[in-house]
Amino acid sequence: MPQVMEFKLPDLGEGLTEAEIVRWLVAVGDVVAVDQPVVEVETAKAMVEVPCPYGGVVTARFGEEGEELPVGAPLITVAVGVESAPAGAAQAPVAEAEAEGSAQPRPLIGYGSDHARPARRRRVRPVTAAVSAPAAVPVPVPVPVPVPVPAPVAVPVPAAAAGPVPVISPLVRKLARDNGVDLRALRGSGPEGLILRADVEAALRPAAQPPAPAAAPAAAPVGERIPLKGLRGAVAEKLSRSRREIPEATCWVDADATELMAARAAMNAVDGPKVSVLALLARICTAALARYPELNSTVDLAANEIVRLPAVHLGFAAQTERGLMVPVVRDAQTRSPESLSAEFARLTELARAGKLAPSDLTGGTFTLNNYGVFGVDGSTPIINHPEAAMLGVGRIIAKPWVYRGELAVRQVVQLSLTFDHRVCDGGTAGGFLRYVADCVENPAVLLRSL
Repeated sequence: MPQVMEFKLPDLGEGLTEAEIVRWLVAVGDVVAVDQPVVEVETAKAMVEVPCPYGGVVTARFGEEGEELPVGAPLITVAVGVESAPAGAAQAPVAEAEAEGSAQPRPLIGYGSDHARPARRRRVRPVTAAVSAPAAVPVPVPVPVPVPVPAPVAVPVPAAAAGPVPVISPLVRKLARDNGVDLRALRGSGPEGLILRADVEAALRPAAQPPAPAAAPAAAPVGERIPLKGLRGAVAEKLSRSRREIPEATCWVDADATELMAARAAMNAVDGPKVSVLALLARICTAALARYPELNSTVDLAANEIVRLPAVHLGFAAQTERGLMVPVVRDAQTRSPESLSAEFARLTELARAGKLAPSDLTGGTFTLNNYGVFGVDGSTPIINHPEAAMLGVGRIIAKPWVYRGELAVRQVVQLSLTFDHRVCDGGTAGGFLRYVADCVENPAVLLRSL
């Protein structure tokens, strides 16, 4: 006999508790191999293809594209050891539901509350069969009396009231539970009486009211509502938390980047890996953090302590079709400009393809934000919580500049530093920013500090 295995949404790490189904990669009846991706989900941090640990035939899928599932909820069931789809595979989850008394709360399908005893299985009969049963009751001959007496025919009751509730989706159960809807009182509109999300939402709508008099036209059109969920929701929560918890301050300075751009051109003129401007700025940042370690730290509110971190895990802002992401370069202080360039390129490509792992987006200790690529000169960055500082870099553009006592056209950039005022005072922040500007204006300063 084949064994039907249930695969649940796994823990995707980094404190993630739910994921949204973006695209199913298999259908009911498909044959899957061990570790084959079966569904693509979107978490608050990245797009992830989820592989199944079982090989066999898919007998059921749980959840529709666009639905959010909590970690631990069923994803699919697989008949292990079967090479083709068994008959009635799509109805397997409903047909094999445990029959328990209505006095006990029913767990989600696939979660047994008592694994020590063998489960009793009973086939759930179609709702249509249960409803049609009263038709078999004989109707008595009408008696000619002044007031008609109703025939003693039993009132039909939804079939689900006497057996297991025909619900597959954990989201439907949660929606009903959160709003106090008794699923046993509903008649599902799905196959064989399956209760769908639409059935619960219909039960939540108020009863139809008589049409109200025509109201005056609204003063303004109703705007579009966009749910704050997934990546957008995660970004919103992180930025809001940063502003709530961190007493931030910003300082900025204009710097002459002409010599830095000349140094980059000279480095890229020889054979070998090319170096990006972002990589040079990153190398300057790691050198500055070695001098001012207060800014490579975090605040532990529970312990009421500042924690200075030994390694620089450098985050950098990357704009993608899914929104702003901040991939992290591990141990940036140990990397050369060439290595930093290669790692920036690799992570940016993964970000734009939606293939970053959650671990690629967490653990940063300092962020470098090059908003100059958007054609702007300056900004006041919001700290990437729980970090203590962020360096913002505007566009590098030709401007009039006093150089060696004379007016000249130079390549000028604005640098801005937003810092957590709890970890340091303005003198430290100003010293950090001034050192960065000095390295930008005269790259030899960086060489002397190495």
